[in-house]
Amino acid sequence: MRYIPHTDHDIEAILATLRIRTVDDLFTYLPEELRTRAAIDLLPGMSEPEVRERFISLAQANQVAPDILTFLGGGTYPHFVPVVVDHIIQRAEFATAYTPYQPEVSQGTLQAIFEFQSLVATLFGLAVANASMYDGASATAEAVLMAKRILPQRPTVLIARSLHPHYRQVVQTYLTGVPGVRIVELPWGADGRTDMMMLSQYLDATVSCVVIGYPNFFGVIEDVAQVSEAVHQSGALMVTSTSEAVALGLLKSPGELGADIAVAEGQSLGIPLSYGGPGVGLFACRERFLRNMPGRLVGETVDHEGRRGFVLTLATREQHIRRERATSNICTNHGLCALAVTVFLCLLGKQGLRELAERNVRKSHFARDLLLHTARCRARFAAPFFNELVIEMPNAREVWCRLKEQNLIAGLVLEDWYPELKDCLLFCVTEVHTRAEIEQLARELRMKSAKILNS
Repeated sequence: MRYIPHTDHDIEAILATLRIRTVDDLFTYLPEELRTRAAIDLLPGMSEPEVRERFISLAQANQVAPDILTFLGGGTYPHFVPVVVDHIIQRAEFATAYTPYQPEVSQGTLQAIFEFQSLVATLFGLAVANASMYDGASATAEAVLMAKRILPQRPTVLIARSLHPHYRQVVQTYLTGVPGVRIVELPWGADGRTDMMMLSQYLDATVSCVVIGYPNFFGVIEDVAQVSEAVHQSGALMVTSTSEAVALGLLKSPGELGADIAVAEGQSLGIPLSYGGPGVGLFACRERFLRNMPGRLVGETVDHEGRRGFVLTLATREQHIRRERATSNICTNHGLCALAVTVFLCLLGKQGLRELAERNVRKSHFARDLLLHTARCRARFAAPFFNELVIEMPNAREVWCRLKEQNLIAGLVLEDWYPELKDCLLFCVTEVHTRAEIEQLARELRMKSAKILNS
């Protein structure tokens, strides 16, 4: 049975426990105009086939990906996911991603997590990686908390303003309850990279860590080595945060460039777009910081007969030890998403991931050149970029709105998050975009812009 309904007695007990009068009271936080429109108009006495037909007609009113040409990125990216990824993660052996507390009955899940950690550590160029991060934003916040545990006497956290706005908001939320912490945002320079002059002014003995995007929110590839050198000279820790993990298949690893802690959103590695989620956080650090790492860590060992096995080596979360000593309050596991990432990376391999990243670079640079020449736009930043770029054009918001009416999403209007970037759009181009679609984007941008200017 797929659904066991609550009895009237069950509902009364639930409402009494929650101290509310009706089930509708659970939804009062929603705007009233939305609640009044939420009911589905079904005639009394409809048969099951009639009800199914009604729901199908409602579903067909939605606009779905094949009907819309979109160049949105901004933290969630369209990539091709081989069907074998779904085939493997839907096997009965992985029907639950529950925490594998009992190793003797959880070897398959433990091994999958171990392989996931190994791949993440290789991707980041760092010694150890964990599992259990929710997404890129929470992983970034956990990295900052980890830096605070390592350097507790340093109250200042420097975060690049070019880091994903959602990531910055989550970090702010995490640190709200931490007394004495000061967050300072670092501006970007004219080329879109972190302003090194401002960084040198802010770096002092009070800074615990510096967090930058790699690539940053604008798709710009930061000079991590230069930033790391300055950060380490001040005694602080270097943290990189990557929202587009495919870039790590081509760029030098954060560990190679001096990062002490590296985090990322793994959605691009085998997880399809689905209303902005789910995601999976990737997290790695240098071995000397292992004891301060949040989440869980699966290790490889041998049993008393010398056979290879896997166990939870570290899991210093609040349900295992005293709350005040826990390294994280994340008490669940994105095991299924981590498994998808593992399968995806194993399918591609090192060379395959590099080739995928190179295709993204070629297509995004082709789009940049076409937009500059055909649509008469201007590149906002001159620094190297991966598969996202910021384009400046007159009346950008109005152009965007008119193209949206034609089911063409011309990137992201940056002014909503960055008022200083008025008339700027953030475009994302990946391997799923065809030459014809990119040419259509440039053509439509030129036509709409000209029409608005002449009106």
